[in-house]
Amino acid sequence: MPEPFEIEVVAVDHKVYAGPAVSATIPGADGYFGVLTGHAPLIAVLGIGMVTITPPAGPPVVLAVSGGFAEVTQTHVTLLAETAELAHEIDVERARQAMERARVRLAGTEKGTDIDRARIALLRALNRLRVAGNQ
Repeated sequence: MPEPFEIEVVAVDHKVYAGPAVSATIPGADGYFGVLTGHAPLIAVLGIGMVTITPPAGPPVVLAVSGGFAEVTQTHVTLLAETAELAHEIDVERARQAMERARVRLAGTEKGTDIDRARIALLRALNRLRVAGNQ
Protein backbone atom coordinates (compact mmCIF):
# COMPACT_ATOMS: atom_id res chain seq x y z
CA MET A 1 0.00 0.00 0.00
CA PRO A 2 1.37 3.47 -0.84
CA GLU A 3 2.40 5.87 1.90
CA PRO A 4 -0.53 8.01 3.03
CA PHE A 5 -0.73 11.76 2.63
CA GLU A 6 -2.74 14.19 4.74
CA ILE A 7 -5.95 15.66 3.37
CA GLU A 8 -8.02 18.47 4.79
CA VAL A 9 -11.40 19.70 3.54
CA VAL A 10 -12.42 23.13 4.81
CA ALA A 11 -15.71 24.91 4.07
CA VAL A 12 -16.16 28.63 4.54
CA ASP A 13 -17.20 28.30 8.17
CA HIS A 14 -15.68 25.04 9.45
CA LYS A 15 -13.34 22.09 8.90
CA VAL A 16 -15.31 19.24 7.35
CA TYR A 17 -12.70 16.49 7.28
CA ALA A 18 -9.03 15.94 8.08
CA GLY A 19 -7.03 12.73 8.08
CA PRO A 20 -4.69 10.42 6.20
CA ALA A 21 -5.48 9.12 2.72
CA VAL A 22 -3.88 6.84 0.16
CA SER A 23 -5.87 8.39 -2.70
CA ALA A 24 -8.43 11.08 -3.43
CA THR A 25 -10.63 11.89 -6.39
CA ILE A 26 -11.48 15.57 -6.64
CA PRO A 27 -13.84 17.51 -8.94
CA GLY A 28 -11.84 20.20 -10.67
CA ALA A 29 -13.51 22.92 -12.73
CA ASP A 30 -12.30 21.13 -15.88
CA GLY A 31 -13.01 17.58 -14.70
CA TYR A 32 -12.11 15.13 -11.99
CA PHE A 33 -8.50 14.44 -11.05
CA GLY A 34 -6.88 11.86 -8.80
CA VAL A 35 -4.23 12.37 -6.15
CA LEU A 36 -1.73 9.89 -4.76
CA THR A 37 1.26 10.42 -2.48
CA GLY A 38 4.02 12.21 -4.34
CA HIS A 39 1.64 14.09 -6.66
CA ALA A 40 3.20 17.06 -8.42
CA PRO A 41 2.37 20.39 -6.73
CA LEU A 42 -0.88 21.79 -8.07
CA ILE A 43 -3.44 24.49 -7.41
CA ALA A 44 -6.82 23.91 -9.05
CA VAL A 45 -10.26 25.46 -9.07
CA LEU A 46 -12.92 23.15 -7.59
CA GLY A 47 -16.09 22.40 -9.49
CA ILE A 48 -19.39 21.02 -8.25
CA GLY A 49 -18.98 17.34 -7.54
CA MET A 50 -18.14 14.42 -5.30
CA VAL A 51 -14.85 14.06 -3.43
CA THR A 52 -13.88 10.49 -2.65
CA ILE A 53 -11.12 9.99 -0.09
CA THR A 54 -9.64 6.53 0.44
CA PRO A 55 -8.10 6.28 3.92
CA PRO A 56 -5.42 3.68 4.70
CA ALA A 57 -8.06 1.61 6.52
CA GLY A 58 -11.81 1.64 6.52
CA PRO A 59 -14.42 2.68 3.98
CA PRO A 60 -14.02 5.62 1.59
CA VAL A 61 -15.07 9.06 2.82
CA VAL A 62 -17.47 10.77 0.41
CA LEU A 63 -18.24 14.50 0.36
CA ALA A 64 -20.23 16.93 -1.77
CA VAL A 65 -18.30 20.09 -2.65
CA SER A 66 -18.90 23.12 -4.78
CA GLY A 67 -16.56 25.92 -5.66
CA GLY A 68 -13.27 26.86 -4.09
CA PHE A 69 -9.68 25.75 -4.57
CA ALA A 70 -7.52 22.66 -4.14
CA GLU A 71 -3.87 22.83 -3.18
CA VAL A 72 -1.88 19.65 -3.70
CA THR A 73 1.69 19.05 -2.54
CA GLN A 74 3.62 15.79 -2.43
CA THR A 75 2.43 15.07 1.13
CA HIS A 76 -0.67 17.18 1.73
CA VAL A 77 -3.96 18.12 0.04
CA THR A 78 -6.10 21.06 1.15
CA LEU A 79 -9.54 21.70 -0.29
CA LEU A 80 -10.89 25.17 0.47
CA ALA A 81 -14.50 24.81 -0.63
CA GLU A 82 -17.37 27.27 -0.80
CA THR A 83 -19.57 24.41 0.41
CA ALA A 84 -18.62 20.93 1.62
CA GLU A 85 -20.71 18.24 3.30
CA LEU A 86 -19.99 14.67 4.29
CA ALA A 87 -22.40 12.30 2.53
CA HIS A 88 -24.02 11.09 5.75
CA GLU A 89 -24.65 14.69 6.92
CA ILE A 90 -26.59 15.79 3.84
CA ASP A 91 -30.20 16.73 4.53
CA VAL A 92 -31.84 14.89 1.62
CA GLU A 93 -35.22 16.57 2.01
CA ARG A 94 -33.63 20.02 2.00
CA ALA A 95 -31.64 19.09 -1.12
CA ARG A 96 -34.85 17.90 -2.84
CA GLN A 97 -36.58 21.17 -1.97
CA ALA A 98 -33.63 23.17 -3.34
CA MET A 99 -33.76 21.10 -6.53
CA GLU A 100 -37.48 21.79 -6.98
CA ARG A 101 -37.05 25.54 -6.34
CA ALA A 102 -34.28 25.69 -8.93
CA ARG A 103 -36.34 23.75 -11.48
CA VAL A 104 -39.30 26.08 -10.96
CA ARG A 105 -37.06 29.13 -11.46
CA LEU A 106 -35.56 27.62 -14.60
CA ALA A 107 -38.96 26.64 -16.04
CA GLY A 108 -40.66 29.92 -15.17
CA THR A 109 -40.77 33.09 -17.14
CA GLU A 110 -40.47 35.39 -14.15
CA LYS A 111 -38.90 38.64 -15.11
CA GLY A 112 -35.53 39.14 -13.49
CA THR A 113 -34.79 35.46 -12.87
CA ASP A 114 -31.05 34.89 -12.83
CA ILE A 115 -30.87 31.80 -15.04
CA ASP A 116 -27.18 31.14 -14.35
CA ARG A 117 -27.72 31.27 -10.59
CA ALA A 118 -30.74 28.94 -10.86
CA ARG A 119 -28.74 26.50 -13.02
CA ILE A 120 -25.89 26.42 -10.47
CA ALA A 121 -28.40 25.92 -7.63
CA LEU A 122 -29.86 22.97 -9.53
CA LEU A 123 -26.42 21.43 -10.12
CA ARG A 124 -25.53 21.80 -6.43
CA ALA A 125 -28.80 20.20 -5.31
CA LEU A 126 -28.44 17.31 -7.76
CA ASN A 127 -24.85 16.76 -6.61
CA ARG A 128 -25.90 16.70 -2.94
CA LEU A 129 -28.58 14.11 -3.74
CA ARG A 130 -26.13 11.99 -5.73
CA VAL A 131 -23.52 12.11 -2.95
CA ALA A 132 -26.10 11.33 -0.26
CA GLY A 133 -26.94 8.18 -2.23
CA ASN A 134 -23.29 7.05 -1.96
CA GLN A 135 -23.22 6.62 1.82
